[in-house]
Amino acid sequence: MSNRPLITLTTDFGLNDHFVGTIKGVILDIVPEAEIVDICHAVQAFDVLDGALAIAQSYSYFPNGTVHLVVVDPGVGTERRPILLSTGRHYFVAPDNGVLSLIYSHAERIQVRHIVADHYYRQPLSSTFHARDIFAPVVAYLAKGVEAEKFGEEITDFVRFNAPRPKPVDAQTMRGVVLRVDRFGNVVTNFTPEDVPALFQANPPAFKILVGKREITDIHTNYAEGGPNEVFGILGSMGYLEISANRAAAAQIIGAGKGSEVTIVLEGAVAASNGQ
Repeated sequence: MSNRPLITLTTDFGLNDHFVGTIKGVILDIVPEAEIVDICHAVQAFDVLDGALAIAQSYSYFPNGTVHLVVVDPGVGTERRPILLSTGRHYFVAPDNGVLSLIYSHAERIQVRHIVADHYYRQPLSSTFHARDIFAPVVAYLAKGVEAEKFGEEITDFVRFNAPRPKPVDAQTMRGVVLRVDRFGNVVTNFTPEDVPALFQANPPAFKILVGKREITDIHTNYAEGGPNEVFGILGSMGYLEISANRAAAAQIIGAGKGSEVTIVLEGAVAASNGQ
């Protein structure tokens, strides 16, 4: 097995510009033996929640000791802080804007530091490309073995937010929201089996899911169960209820996108089982 340091990248940079290649160059100049894995560079531009979802869905599948660079940074060049999160198993370097919020919520223990050790930065320091001049060098030195405490003091007032949760309307009805639409046109809602357990039973009660211009009344266990042009619900790999279509973009069919309202009505059952 290789002992090469492992670094992941999650950004909203896309692949049409030089940004991703440049930060890889900075990392490899400092720790040339590093293995760099691209998790995602198609996070929706400036969308901190989308970035939080991307890294939260992926980091736990990497080995202990992996260093994750996460840059969705609409506040670059302002007073927002660069931070280093340690969970005991993984390290994360990111702007302090909430992009690590879903990791804060799920990691067993966290330690967050304000990165102030500017002798690790590249100079001169750009006010528009901190991923190159601050985050990439810090990630590289971490991977090279520099201890986390060398980068700054621990803080507790880091920025965090709660992902939107479904809310009960009445005993049979819950209202949620679309979190994102993936590249296949699947509409990812913020409903989980914990929010509406009856919906995912082997024999659920009569229900309807209202989203966009459609009323959905079927849940399938895989995409191929859907017929032509049928829109249905499915429990996706992210752990959320998705609205999908077999080999078609459900988002286009139903006319829904990120932020669209989603309502679930369970007839003859209590929907809001978690009381939230």
